[in-house]
Amino acid sequence: MSKIVFVFPGQGSQSPGMGKDLFENSEFAKETYKKADEIMETKISEISFNGPGDLLKQTNLTQPALFIHSYILFNLLKDKLSADFTAGHSLGEYTALCYSGAFNFENGLKLVKARGKLMKDAGDIQKGTMAALIGLDEEKVFEICEIAKENQIVQPANFNCPGQIVISGDEDAVLRAIKIAKEAPFNCRLAKQLEVSGAFHSELMRTLADDFKVEIEKSEISDSKIPVYSNVEAEPVTDKFLIEQLLHRQLYSSVKWEQLIRNMIRDGANSFYEIGNGKVLTGLIKKINPDVKTFNISNFEDIQKI
Repeated sequence: MSKIVFVFPGQGSQSPGMGKDLFENSEFAKETYKKADEIMETKISEISFNGPGDLLKQTNLTQPALFIHSYILFNLLKDKLSADFTAGHSLGEYTALCYSGAFNFENGLKLVKARGKLMKDAGDIQKGTMAALIGLDEEKVFEICEIAKENQIVQPANFNCPGQIVISGDEDAVLRAIKIAKEAPFNCRLAKQLEVSGAFHSELMRTLADDFKVEIEKSEISDSKIPVYSNVEAEPVTDKFLIEQLLHRQLYSSVKWEQLIRNMIRDGANSFYEIGNGKVLTGLIKKINPDVKTFNISNFEDIQKI
């Protein structure tokens, strides 16, 4: 039997104006943004609706803004459509866990707020960066990182889809990796540093992850009601203790997005709904397997069409 999947976007999918139409058309959205402004102790609603883009790009604001937006969308959808499995890319994993019932909106937003702040601060404490390598397989990317290390940290951070891998680590090591990737014998089609505030999903995040563990332990996490495919292991999880461990490990481990999608398809998934701003994940899923059906639910009009 074919299964429906909800996937939730992470950082990079944000844009000013997101959520404004939901706020204007839904009482539930109005109440949720009001509650979110209180929890965030800032007008996250106005930043989402009006930007400016540079402000919305700040990790400590981007992550909560995306979480709130996707949360409202999946609640407005619930009478029309439900998922058998779920997953999210990096920050999106928190939205997936919230959808699955592992924690409620308030606990989820508090966790995301703490995570966003820690990740923003991490860049100030430990200078790191990330880069996208396009057109190389996993083996070559591992090889490039090995050559570029020179007693520093550089490692694959996101396995997004075939030929699209993001690396992360010490700034100098990442810049060396970019240079090596562009030259023979690798001849990478595109090697480009990303605009990020830190070396996310790398060993440089381990100290931060231990600080964040305190927040995870304070949060009320339950078993999830449906399987959530984790970024770290790419396999389904429902157990609360395992969820807590995986959220801790996620900060310094690679996001195995390609494998996670392949495993969902292996387990019967054939309809993927991206619930949130933008179309990043449906684009990746199409490159992983062009035969599955993909849909985007980004705004109030999309919900009305279902």
